[in-house]
Amino acid sequence: MTRNVLIVEDNPGIGELVSMHVTELGMNPVLCERGDTGLTRFREGDIDLVILDLMLPGMDGLSVCREIRSGPGYVPVLMLTAKGSELDRVLGLEMGADDYLTKPFSVAELSARVKALFRRVDAMASAAAAETCNEELSADGLRIDPLRRRVFVKDQPVELTAREFDLLWHFASHPGRVFSRVQLLDTVWGYSHEGYEHTVNTHINRLRGKIETNPARPEFIQTVWGVGYRFRE
Repeated sequence: MTRNVLIVEDNPGIGELVSMHVTELGMNPVLCERGDTGLTRFREGDIDLVILDLMLPGMDGLSVCREIRSGPGYVPVLMLTAKGSELDRVLGLEMGADDYLTKPFSVAELSARVKALFRRVDAMASAAAAETCNEELSADGLRIDPLRRRVFVKDQPVELTAREFDLLWHFASHPGRVFSRVQLLDTVWGYSHEGYEHTVNTHINRLRGKIETNPARPEFIQTVWGVGYRFRE
């Protein structure tokens, strides 16, 4: 599912630049040039991240951030601030912003901050799901018991390592959702480093060997080429 990023920026050049790179990250940019219209669009829903400038016509960024945080639910906010405006940055964080970027910023830094915020959101969601969902999950002969940490395939017990079980439960708790290797490292292993991405591949191959009828043509843990993996719908 494509994530929607609301960009509230009155400078057309910066707004278009941020939109372009959000698109390159595989996300859908939603651009507004005024604070009040940005807040209205946010309240319409279906927004996964807000990139918010401080100096805006109609309604300033601090006020927009305050209104976002006063509502239900949680959506991360990345604030854009002018160089040297330390007070604005502090106020933004106090109003509930998750992070900030100082103008001018590099494309690499913008991408890194956006990815980090989404990894944080995914980790929070996984932790919440693990705490609140203790019901068994089942699909076409595969049954997962989270309380006893046991897995059955066609009523036959399957021995999994602790990490293999965590990985399978994470996938099965989010059917249809695509996870990159970096996201899986953050949420299942608890760290992020590109050099360890082979660990994800190894565990998925072992897991498929234990739960799939034909590991070469997996039914449950599917590869999304160029992106990552997902558990079947």
